[in-house]
Amino acid sequence: MNSPEQPLPTFDEVLLCTPRTSAEQVGLFLRRCLIPCGEEGGEKIYTMLYADELSYDVSCRAEELFQHLQRYSSSYRLIVLCNCERDNSYLPSAFSHYKVHMIPQRSPADVQQYLQHHFRVAQPSNSAASVFKEHTCVGIVASKRAGMGK
Repeated sequence: MNSPEQPLPTFDEVLLCTPRTSAEQVGLFLRRCLIPCGEEGGEKIYTMLYADELSYDVSCRAEELFQHLQRYSSSYRLIVLCNCERDNSYLPSAFSHYKVHMIPQRSPADVQQYLQHHFRVAQPSNSAASVFKEHTCVGIVASKRAGMGK
């Protein structure tokens, strides 16, 4: 995010974990991250979001696979994000010696501007983007009252 021209992560760089995420999904993700291949080696930043949501069995298998695959590459870039209130779950505990406390380097306004740059529709004619602020193709609709027709 150093410049507006830097791209957003691609679908293969992010794994959004839930309690239903399978060991196979985590394994494929870790293989993409840790096994060097192709000319883009070392350029991608892989991110596991909500890794604390993984089941115990999946977390154990993920740690074992990580330890095994880590031998193939020392130049991987992997970020594991967890809820700080659940950092005692298996995977955050297993990787606790890698833990880095982050302080945001950009203001929320800078992050919003960066995202607006990437999600703006070039030709907003007859597009759902005309509904959202500044013709972006992504928007969040929220209400403090449940079930109010969002």
